[in-house]
Amino acid sequence: MSAAKPRLVFVSPVFLFPNDAGGKIRTTNILRGLKDGAFEVTLLSPATSEQMQRWSKEIEGVCDEFVAWTPPQPRPNWRRALDLGGALPINVVADRTAEGMAAVQALAKRPDIDLMVFDFVHSAVLRPAALACRSVCFTHNVEAEIFARHASQARDPLRRWMWSSQHEKMRRFERAALRDFDAVVAVSDRDARFFKESYGVAESFAIPTGVDLEFFGFQPPPADAAKAPPTVVFTGSMDWAANIDGIQFFLGQVWPLVLAGRPDARFVIVGRNPPASLRALAQGLDNVEFTGFVDDVRPYVHAAHAFVIPLLVGGGTRIKAFEAMAMGCPVVSTAIGIEGLGAEAGTHYLERDDAASMAAALLDLLGNETLRNELAHQARTLVEQRFGHEKAARVFEQICLHALKKDVAAADASAAPLPPALALP
Repeated sequence: MSAAKPRLVFVSPVFLFPNDAGGKIRTTNILRGLKDGAFEVTLLSPATSEQMQRWSKEIEGVCDEFVAWTPPQPRPNWRRALDLGGALPINVVADRTAEGMAAVQALAKRPDIDLMVFDFVHSAVLRPAALACRSVCFTHNVEAEIFARHASQARDPLRRWMWSSQHEKMRRFERAALRDFDAVVAVSDRDARFFKESYGVAESFAIPTGVDLEFFGFQPPPADAAKAPPTVVFTGSMDWAANIDGIQFFLGQVWPLVLAGRPDARFVIVGRNPPASLRALAQGLDNVEFTGFVDDVRPYVHAAHAFVIPLLVGGGTRIKAFEAMAMGCPVVSTAIGIEGLGAEAGTHYLERDDAASMAAALLDLLGNETLRNELAHQARTLVEQRFGHEKAARVFEQICLHALKKDVAAADASAAPLPPALALP
């Protein structure tokens, strides 16, 4: 380890800006919290010269040094179809690029590198076979679980077979990859416990889901007297399969019931790249709006009477839930949508898993200003007390320091005790 601050290299398989996906938001907030802390931070990711120029201030805000590799050309659809038959899951194949592997290997050879953190388990495919420094994986989901849930929701045999096959490949890859790291950082106690009990990962720790409470400032939901149209909002990357499945369920089964009770209600879907199939489904329904990518989701959430998370598939935790709670928009969610966050149903959000009860909960919120305000204030208090992003970054930093000292601990078991706050029961 170097005499000055140790140097941490954070390997991201995607360029982090704009922050248009939950994983990018979570990672960016962790990096902001790490900067000027216990480590010198080097961020390594793909980036074009145009991206580096446009987002230079944001890059400076999350690291002391930025190293880029040239992004490869997107894989054509025919090649992605062939990838389904390979030994690795398709999302891991997408991250295994010659450019990325060469960049990680070159940086790993520098003598001043003390620790490498790989963001998402997919990026473990970039990890050199022999790594001289300590390494940590920051995994935002139990990836194999997502594939298993897709398989359980698939209606036709071909899709069910495809998702089941990907689940088995990911289970093998995820188990082997995570066991090779000195520590694994999960986003919930549930996930950390799964890695420990199901994969045999000895050093598996959870960080809280952090929210930027200043940026996502509180504003009470619209009052009845404001005469704003009753509005339900969803935010999320609309090119992610779990979000697409969730919105298909909502548009097909929930929204018609909401319109039956409130024909003037609006549903606003905020997020990049909604597929043509969803737009076609929405054309047969009243008062549905897709915004596509937006620079700032806050005006849309502050204008809404309810925030819906109709997810039937997913993993990890949904940071969008805490952002909505921080902003004062009452949340209605499936159990999977709020999974792992530690919020209490009926106090901080309304949990509804079937179409009829979800529609009824939304109608209650659209027509009951008192209920909206109660949920909004109780949810904001929860995130203020437990889920600020600075707290998440400090816990993340502790885990990295713990991993860094493992070699010292091997020589002297008393040298690097596990921080009590990180121990799982």
